[in-house]
Amino acid sequence: MGNRPIKKFKSGSIEAAVWLNEREVDGNIVGFKTVSLRRSWRDREKDIWRDETVNLRKGDISKALLVLQKAQEEVLLNQEEREGVKNE
Repeated sequence: MGNRPIKKFKSGSIEAAVWLNEREVDGNIVGFKTVSLRRSWRDREKDIWRDETVNLRKGDISKALLVLQKAQEEVLLNQEEREGVKNE
């Protein structure tokens, strides 16, 4: 990936960065974009900041969005089910 992202988006401890990359294909330089998704957190025991990063290609983004949406639905549905049991 390049030295600096061409665009960044952030929500709390989650940050997405869009990168412009180049590679040679059949003797021509071809540009393509990738996305890095980073989650940062503070390690209180060691008093340092940590992060995890995953790099996605264009075709990976829609798949990641789909599985994250499904995971969110599962978490929210299970939470409502647990709360429903407590309220009965």
